[in-house]
Amino acid sequence: MNLKPLGDRVVVKALPKKETTKSGIILPDTVNEKNKQEGEIIAIGTGEKVIALKLSVGQKVVFSEYGGSEIKVEGQEYKILGHDDLLAVIE
Repeated sequence: MNLKPLGDRVVVKALPKKETTKSGIILPDTVNEKNKQEGEIIAIGTGEKVIALKLSVGQKVVFSEYGGSEIKVEGQEYKILGHDDLLAVIE
């Protein structure tokens, strides 16, 4: 993928949500498509604010529900998020 975010932006690939709940209820695909808030960092911009977060490619993050812009590159969906749309790093 040749996608390089500008400034304080990050490209994130949304991770699929679990298809069943802890009690065993199977969730339909429409639930999984909505509210994907976890993802893996694919590319990081060179802005000062994003560098200060000390992120790296491959890290898993939580991002705001309605933040960023969705794009599709080579059949894969990604989100371009600003530094303020990133909420936490999953360790």
